[in-house]
Amino acid sequence: MTSFIQGFGLGGGLIVAIGAQNAFVLTQGVRRNHHLAVAALCILCDGLLIGLGVTGVGAMVSSNALLGQVAAWGGAAFLLWYGFNAFRSALKGGALNDDETATKSLKQTLMLTLGVTLLNPHVYLDTLVLMGSISGQYPLPERYVFGFGAFSASIVWFILLSLGGQLLAPAFKRDITWRMLDGAVCLTMWGIAASLIHGAITT
Repeated sequence: MTSFIQGFGLGGGLIVAIGAQNAFVLTQGVRRNHHLAVAALCILCDGLLIGLGVTGVGAMVSSNALLGQVAAWGGAAFLLWYGFNAFRSALKGGALNDDETATKSLKQTLMLTLGVTLLNPHVYLDTLVLMGSISGQYPLPERYVFGFGAFSASIVWFILLSLGGQLLAPAFKRDITWRMLDGAVCLTMWGIAASLIHGAITT
């Protein structure tokens, strides 16, 4: 259960940050523009990338003690930096811009979804490298439980954005909502970083 919760926390913390993909999914939900298909495609992409990270990079890390230490410290450093950026974003604030645009066809919408998802280099750093490396700290089958936790966060988040678009949009236009969200991301990232550091020290 601990590995699932940490996977869910890490996946959730990485995915809820303000970005082009989340803004796109939320605005499609607000407009009811193929929003379920958009959410399903985002979930599918995340699942494939997380799976590759856990089974590929995670397996490689778990088989090498030195690589495991490097991954643990490197992952902790990245999470501390990520949390710091979330802390700065919480201080600065933000808001959703959902200016109306013309409704697009299903094909156009899905192509845009792939663009905002797969053309972002951070998605590969987050899923293949970071989640893969951190999952390598867990023995089997906990490694897969960790990955499933991260994938579950993606499922919950994208469904929430898609189905709750009409309800969530007004809240996400408020500065305080993004401040609270970024603050929660900061605490989550720093908490997982502390866990990694503790594990690396005691190993």
